[in-house]
Amino acid sequence: MIVRIMGEGQVKLDDSHFPKLNELDDELTAEVEAHDEEGFRRTLTALLDAVRGMGTPLDADALEPSDLLLPPPDASIDEVRAMLTDDGLIPD
Repeated sequence: MIVRIMGEGQVKLDDSHFPKLNELDDELTAEVEAHDEEGFRRTLTALLDAVRGMGTPLDADALEPSDLLLPPPDASIDEVRAMLTDDGLIPD
């Protein structure tokens, strides 16, 4: 699966990593809904770090279609709220 972190680029991730990412996504969604700014910031950072750490970055000139779009690290809680679906940022 190809994941794009807005403002950074794309990462190729194996599907086996998605259970861990879904855990972080669930935490992030709960923090957005609770307006927990501190928890939101911590979990967004952890989610993006996990994607970067588990994935393989694609070349900057690669033009692969992204299967998943994640917010940039400096996104506000309101910006992420606007991106959430019933499944959060990452579909189950």
